[in-house]
Amino acid sequence: MKVPTKPWTLLYRIRQETLPAAHDELDKWKEKASEIPNEELREQALASIEAKTFHCEGGTVYGLLAEEGRQADVIRFIVAYQTISDYLDNLCDRSTSLDERDFRSLHRSMYHALTPGEEPDNYYEYREEQDDGGYLASLVTTCQDVLKDLPGFADAQEAMRRLSAYYCDLQVYKHIDKSQREDRLESWFAQHKQDLPPMTWYEFSACSGSTLGIFCLAAYTSRRKMMADEVSEMKNAYFPWVQGLHIMLDYFIDQVEDREEEDLNFVFYYENEEEMVQRFRHIKESAEASIQTLPDWKFHQLINKGLIALYLSDKKVQEDKELKGTAKRFIRFGGLPTAFFYLNRSKWARQPS
Repeated sequence: MKVPTKPWTLLYRIRQETLPAAHDELDKWKEKASEIPNEELREQALASIEAKTFHCEGGTVYGLLAEEGRQADVIRFIVAYQTISDYLDNLCDRSTSLDERDFRSLHRSMYHALTPGEEPDNYYEYREEQDDGGYLASLVTTCQDVLKDLPGFADAQEAMRRLSAYYCDLQVYKHIDKSQREDRLESWFAQHKQDLPPMTWYEFSACSGSTLGIFCLAAYTSRRKMMADEVSEMKNAYFPWVQGLHIMLDYFIDQVEDREEEDLNFVFYYENEEEMVQRFRHIKESAEASIQTLPDWKFHQLINKGLIALYLSDKKVQEDKELKGTAKRFIRFGGLPTAFFYLNRSKWARQPS
């Protein structure tokens, strides 16, 4: 099946193929979540699906890269893996615990999900709430069952687990006691700084907080076996810059509520709006440059440009005069495809968050 390379074609394929498939998968997980015996776990599982449907809607776009006949499998993996991510984020955000061991134990499930043959264990071992009726284990085994049958997965597994390790470390450090967060995040950055292009610790943290690279690799592994240099090129194209663009946009739209809740927001570390805008421009340009050598690079370029429109169409931006003014600057440097997606946002805009 031909990969879309035009904005209108991509939009049509999303509406016709990936959105319905995403919703079908989410309906199954919502039903499973509704049967969780523990009230707190059930509440957080359902809330994560309800409030973060758009994460799965966006992620399943990578199903369009899959081998014909395997698109449904790739989308099944993407929805299950993203649902784990969103569920655990809710548990950590709303946790009565600030125990690093608890957060690491929960996120071990994301590593197991990328490791077919690894038996799910008790990811809740350090928290009071225990009985989820097998919900998290089912998400893990669904991911495993899809991945083990993809012809190129074994070739890309280590790269996918490396990206997952970045993600899980971030989730641990950003949720521990507020008095320790910045120091731990800066120390973590120092361990990786020599392997990164010039950036700040908070930009590195943002680059680590996306699952897009994992989804991209999963889609390509559905086609055939992969060479080591192909896998490396793909991973390095998405991490850090494409993933950084994704998550910085997410933090940009959450500024108002994060100030009210005194939550960690990486956008707050820029000295002023002008510095923020210029760094966003740099991240966006670096993301575009990093994908130029990839197969289907025009598709990946559309994803970059669509991300800008997707996030800036959120009602939190549309209803805030200051954010909306800055958003218009972002749209301009996204170019005509971003303007197209933005103007057609009613056909694909993310769910209110």
